[in-house]
Amino acid sequence: MKIAVIGGGPAGLYFAYLMKRDNPGHEIRVIEQNPRDATFGFGVVFSDRALEFLRADDEATYQYLTPHMQSWADLKIVHKDEHMAIDGNGFAAIGRLEFLNLLQDRCESVGVELEFETVVESAEALGDADLIVAADGVNSPVRRAHAQAFQASETRLDNPFVWFGTTQLFDTLSLTFRENGDGVFCAHHYRYSETMSTFIVETDADTFENAGFANMSDAESRAYCEAVFAADLAGHPLISNKSEWRWFPQIWNERWSAGNIVLLGDALHTAHFSIGSGTRLAMEDAIALFQAMSDNDGDLVGALARYEEIRRPRLEKLVDAAVASAHWYEQMAALMRTLEPYEFARSYMTRTGRVSDERLQKIAPKFMERYAQHRTS
Repeated sequence: MKIAVIGGGPAGLYFAYLMKRDNPGHEIRVIEQNPRDATFGFGVVFSDRALEFLRADDEATYQYLTPHMQSWADLKIVHKDEHMAIDGNGFAAIGRLEFLNLLQDRCESVGVELEFETVVESAEALGDADLIVAADGVNSPVRRAHAQAFQASETRLDNPFVWFGTTQLFDTLSLTFRENGDGVFCAHHYRYSETMSTFIVETDADTFENAGFANMSDAESRAYCEAVFAADLAGHPLISNKSEWRWFPQIWNERWSAGNIVLLGDALHTAHFSIGSGTRLAMEDAIALFQAMSDNDGDLVGALARYEEIRRPRLEKLVDAAVASAHWYEQMAALMRTLEPYEFARSYMTRTGRVSDERLQKIAPKFMERYAQHRTS
């Protein structure tokens, strides 16, 4: 089979690797618009439970990737300068560029052809391919060109955010909430290497307007955010890499394929970064499509239908959880001002509706013990 994968992110690279590893006879080409050693952003994060999907389906790749990751056992929430550890919430992180380079090497080890600095504006330009995989991201030209066929929808969340890095190293994935005269802020921050951390700053619409971010330069935005989180950065600067204020797009497609074109990863769906699952979902998509192709060898129509059948139910639950999480952040100003630290942390942990107090007791017994103590004190 001749397969063209548009987009060299985690979804496209991992699908290409799985297909070529399983059948060396496939002719597979990954086409990426950016240079090989360029990417937007800094680190990406996986929960321990998120990594288990990889271990279960591909032990060799799990063992290949995890030595390159930073890991920690707890989540930390900081509110009103109260540092609250949430046990039972382990995570691992890796630099996005390093992660892509590792997946690129994985692809080339089995004979996948990688082509960089090549823009594919339409799937029709790849007319000789038996299967075209559109893994070309949030702004997918392929999805937009076939929006009616995919029944695509796109909305924008209210809270703006900006993705920085910093040389300040953090001992765990942390969510730090701060307030100043302009309004409220949250930093999502974690180390992803021995020298660097991701530092995403999120705010709400009112604060964004009050602070005047729309009229600030990159340097002015960074200086402002450094001042808000001065106590947390401890003198370390924020570092920019195309770090512009953005509004998170909610992407969904009712149909996942059209003819021989199939959507994968962010081209198919998005999940707000607050649940830390974007890369995980992309790779799980790749696994599901690979399994469907393997189970329906020679029947492309059946394979694409099977991909959607086995993947959609779980994906819908995770995307719904991500939407609920994002809406919690849109209410963070009221929550920060009305809830005391431990009640605020409990609200955060139960924000998606998927974690009850009973489940949280099982997951994080130490935190829940401290929560109970603060309620009665």
